[in-house]
Amino acid sequence: MSSFLSSLKEVFNFETNQVPSLILTIVLAFLVGLFVYLIYRLTFSGVIYSKTFNMSLVMLTMITSMVILFMSNNLKLSLGMVGALSIVRFRTAIKDPIDTVFMFWAIGEGIALGAGFILAAIIGAVMIGIFMLVLASSKKKASLPYLLILHYEERAAKQIKSMVAQIPYARVKSKTVQREGIELAVELRVKSSETGFVDKFLRVDGVYDATLIAHQGDMIS
Repeated sequence: MSSFLSSLKEVFNFETNQVPSLILTIVLAFLVGLFVYLIYRLTFSGVIYSKTFNMSLVMLTMITSMVILFMSNNLKLSLGMVGALSIVRFRTAIKDPIDTVFMFWAIGEGIALGAGFILAAIIGAVMIGIFMLVLASSKKKASLPYLLILHYEERAAKQIKSMVAQIPYARVKSKTVQREGIELAVELRVKSSETGFVDKFLRVDGVYDATLIAHQGDMIS
């Protein structure tokens, strides 16, 4: 009983003495996590933007900083948290590798803030954010990968082949021949402002439809 009371007293002493530090750490973690949130939003280049995932980066920074703060001030609590966290299994699939990088960035910022390296966490966040913005801006200026899906009749095959050959960096990925017609999938790289050529395929006699889809994969030159 005495050991339980002493442990309880130790916990209350921690809360009493470290409340300002805890509040400051969580507030700073929120601000740094919000910075990570903005960088992810500005540099996102995927097809479907997930605001829920982006908000989880802010929460991940705050929770990690709080856990590290507790672990650094209480040895018994740190051992218990290590054992508890080892039981947790995360099953969420990460489709884009850059999302994993942002999660690791949020966790790293939380660890730095929770351990008391506030200046290092802020400087690191600013520098990484600047580098991400530079890389994202250079990527937006460059041409992007797309998939062009065409459905047409056999009589239009010769003209379609000639038009595809005029598209820069175009490569035929698949060709399906059916009784109803032909389906052609072409991988190409153009700028977002240069997608008007898709309308020209509809002017060809025998073409049913032409679809241009943003492609997440990297093309091999």
